[in-house]
Amino acid sequence: MPFVVTGKCIKCRYTDCVEVCPVNCFYQGENMLVINPDECIDCGVCEPECPIEAIKSDEELKPEELHWAKINQKFSGLWPNIQNSVGPLPEAEAYANQSSEDKKPLLSEKSGG
Repeated sequence: MPFVVTGKCIKCRYTDCVEVCPVNCFYQGENMLVINPDECIDCGVCEPECPIEAIKSDEELKPEELHWAKINQKFSGLWPNIQNSVGPLPEAEAYANQSSEDKKPLLSEKSGG
């Protein structure tokens, strides 16, 4: 099962995960990353690289988190692919401890890069 970037990534967008992905399945939005589930090979090397634990296997998602899988699917088809780490957003530290649901209203649908 593919891995999913949850809303914890919003306003942080750490890109440590991008550097280790062997299939380049990350896509960059203005204020978060997503994973293309059709490209993800479920290797899991990205998950421990995220300093704020924003990446989960889709099997680990709680019922209230399932919408993040749909968000990853949708935006990986719209945003540009990212293959190299670019560092976190300037406000990352301030938002790092907020929950996915607290950050969800802050999701920008604009592409990044």
